[in-house]
This record gives sequence, structure tokens and C-alpha cells, in this order.
Amino acid sequence: MPATGDTAPDFTAPLANGDVDSFTLSEELSDDPLVLAFFPGAFTSVCSHEMSTFDDRLGELSEHGATLYGVSVDSPFALNAFRDELGIDFDLISDAEKSLIEEYDVAMDFDALGVYNVAKRAVFVIDSDGDISFTWVSDDPGVEPEYEEVIEAVSVAN
Repeated sequence: MPATGDTAPDFTAPLANGDVDSFTLSEELSDDPLVLAFFPGAFTSVCSHEMSTFDDRLGELSEHGATLYGVSVDSPFALNAFRDELGIDFDLISDAEKSLIEEYDVAMDFDALGVYNVAKRAVFVIDSDGDISFTWVSDDPGVEPEYEEVIEAVSVAN
């Protein structure tokens, strides 16, 4: 798993931003931090709460120049519907090919439900050089990140 201090794996994936565009990590790096918030699946209770909470805290992240992206294995079309339903103001990255969860080593299964190869709940803060300055990963899909820690991480990365 990429850890704090490692170079973030570069990727290109579909971006759900109300439309469907392409997102390439290395092209989006700037002087300000970038946050990737992986979540298991759109339209689920904990994921909806997490993405809504990130949206509520978006101003605090923006104060430090951070750009936030949610990431899941859902299609970009499902993610656009999810964005609309929640009314969130940040874009979501589709990992429908499931390559990002492999590259970032955050794949998990819900064996009891027969659901396989979805994202663990995880947050990576990436600095302007493409290095990971903060990593948080949970093996428990019911646990959300400590939002204050993420905000602190972007304030230090800025």
C-alpha cells in the first residue's frame, strides 16, 4: 500500500462532475494539496454520510487550497446520480475498472453479502510533488475518517 512519504500512483480515470470527463492525477497536481477519499459504494448509508460530511467541510479544505475527490468502483453515471442526490459540490472519480483500488491497495470484499472488490474507506492527501503526505485506511467499512485529521493534513501539506 502506498504510505505517507511514497509517490502516489498516477492514473487516468473517468470523472463524474455532472458530466463525464477524464481525470489524470499528474495533470491535476498544483501548489495545493489534493485529497482522494475512497469509499465502498454510492447510495449506501455510511458512504452517503461520509461524502455529505466531506461536502459540509469543503470550505475548510478549500481554505487550505485543497481539492477533494471521492473515489469508488461505481460507474461515472451512477456517481453523477449520487452527486445529484446528495447535492455535493466536489467531483467523484470512477474506478469501474478497479485498477485504482488495486494500485492504492485498498480493495476489500463483503463476503457475507457476496460483494467483492470494492474500495475500503481510505483517504490520501497528495502534495504538489505527487507525494503522499497523509494516509488513513480503515478495514472496517462502518468507520469514517477523522475529518479534523484530514483538515490538519491539508493545512500542513499546503
